Amino acid sequence: MLSPKISRREKDVLELIVKEYTTQEIADTLFISLKTVQSHRRSLLTKLNVRNTAGLVRVAVENQLMKPA
Repeated sequence: MLSPKISRREKDVLELIVKEYTTQEIADTLFISLKTVQSHRRSLLTKLNVRNTAGLVRVAVENQLMKPA
């Protein structure tokens, strides 16, 4: 299903979204700004063709986009 290329940083953001981190927590953890986190989230929504965070989590789980725990 996944043909879009997801950058390393987008993958980092996605992993933290799946772990229920807030936007602020993601920014603090990755040492990036809130706007950058929001930009990565928007990009992921577009690339993965989903409408919201729940869709991101669903696609991430279905396609095993996270690193093994």
